[in-house]
Amino acid sequence: MNIASMIDHTLLKPEATSTQIEKLCQEALDFEFASVCVNPRFVELAAKILKSSPVKVCTVIGFPLGATLTEAKAQEARLALEHGAEELDMVMAIGAAKAGQWSYVEQDIAEVCAVAGNAVVKVILETCLLTHEEIIEACLCAKRAGAHFVKTSTGFSTAGATIEHITLMRKTVGPDFGVKASGGIRTFEDAHNMITAGATRIGASAGPKILSTSTAKENS
Repeated sequence: MNIASMIDHTLLKPEATSTQIEKLCQEALDFEFASVCVNPRFVELAAKILKSSPVKVCTVIGFPLGATLTEAKAQEARLALEHGAEELDMVMAIGAAKAGQWSYVEQDIAEVCAVAGNAVVKVILETCLLTHEEIIEACLCAKRAGAHFVKTSTGFSTAGATIEHITLMRKTVGPDFGVKASGGIRTFEDAHNMITAGATRIGASAGPKILSTSTAKENS
């Protein structure tokens, strides 16, 4: 299992600096991570550093609340792509989901997918705020809207990924749709457990630590 190739190496803290983003990108190159995930203002910098490398540039849309207007999410996605983003992690309209307004949730996702073209769209559900029934419906909305992944968490709410939620998401979307586990994944064991439960991508700020714990385990 090549866990490195499944990690989105992430830095979304509001106090992140250009120097820290440069370090993030260099680590992604060194460890051959799937992507770096950065806030929109750093997309252009990351794209410049990672140009001609296999490491993708991922950014977040409607982050972290998902409560911006659909038109604003679509425009944010459009600008991110123009600056070099290749993957978009959008926060769904969580409040609409809690209100049972599933047509709004689906349309919100669909409009970002329409802008994305060939770019990968991952839909952040913020599963810690949802019931099992809401997680299932949100996954189905993402599939119908044309997204490529469902994702557990922003990392900025009350909790992160759980095995229970990853298992439920995988069961709902089937074997061929992406499932991204993010939030609270800090060790090789954490990542391995999420992948075993059905995750195909891991969002983590601790990518190098995850791999170092794997090496330590192998050497013990």
